[in-house]
Amino acid sequence: MGIRIGVYPPGPLNAITDVSGVRVGHVVCFEGERTRTGATAILPHGGNLFQDKVPVALAVFNGYGKFAGATQIEELGELETPVVLTNTLAVGRAIEAINHYTISQPGNEKVVSLNAVVGETNDSRLNDIRAARPTVDEIATAIETASEGPVTEGAVGAGTGTVAFGLKGGIGTSSREVVVAKETYRVGVLVQSNYGGHLKIDGRDYASLAEHDVDGSIVIIVATDAPLSSRNLKRLANRAFGGLARTGAALSNGSGDYALAFSTAEAVRRTPERRKGLTLTPSLSNDAVSPLFDAVIEATEEAILNSLTMAETTEGYNAATGRPSRVESISLTALTRVFPSE
Repeated sequence: MGIRIGVYPPGPLNAITDVSGVRVGHVVCFEGERTRTGATAILPHGGNLFQDKVPVALAVFNGYGKFAGATQIEELGELETPVVLTNTLAVGRAIEAINHYTISQPGNEKVVSLNAVVGETNDSRLNDIRAARPTVDEIATAIETASEGPVTEGAVGAGTGTVAFGLKGGIGTSSREVVVAKETYRVGVLVQSNYGGHLKIDGRDYASLAEHDVDGSIVIIVATDAPLSSRNLKRLANRAFGGLARTGAALSNGSGDYALAFSTAEAVRRTPERRKGLTLTPSLSNDAVSPLFDAVIEATEEAILNSLTMAETTEGYNAATGRPSRVESISLTALTRVFPSE
């Protein structure tokens, strides 16, 4: 659409999968008049995640939500399973799918404890959330089919039934390339947008929306190939909320705002050998990471806008009212008014 967010260049795909090794998979449950939901899986690399863990951190801006696995992430700073995004009442089923996937992998025959990581938003505006969808098997499909390459955006996966700013939300992704200490690193972001406020696009008011949702939630997944410690990944995750704020988010009492950041750099991977004792792990210093902070703000803002512009008008079932519901997609006419000469 000719709208450029920020100053850093995007990666080749402008997606979280620009970070080498990252894989994304979706499953969509779109059936009849009531089912509009799904799941999205993000894998930091294609190997055995339980054996070759990656450093990770979680930032919580407003904790009105359910984020499974949060306490062990906070304690150990390690990610040992795929990350799954889905709807609020499917968190338990997502844990089951992750558990089955992980213990079934060769080399994990003796695993008796693992930390499944699941984020959620509530898609009951368009989905009969009380129905048991997606199922464990459906969520497993999202994990098992996760792949590198282009990422489908909009009303797909965990974003099939979500709503943002009173418009159709969904899955969005973006990336940035940054030079730090003469090395080029990538930062990739994937979001599940389902929150409210007064929408801004590149700092300009999109439209005067008569009705908008101030409550809701967003999950932001940040990947980077920069060698960062868990502590600096926490700082990186916190900066993602800068991109959220730029979109006009209400950041209300009833919003669940979560950002999870991990590093795929092999030098910081928590392999079995490195977990046995003293390690010498490279890490970018505090003084070097500011460009990465800038990049994650830009990528988060653009990922959110991509989730909106790629979504399509959706009709479904409002579980709160028991009535049919229709949520419009972003209006290109209104967008043209905001950017008349672009």
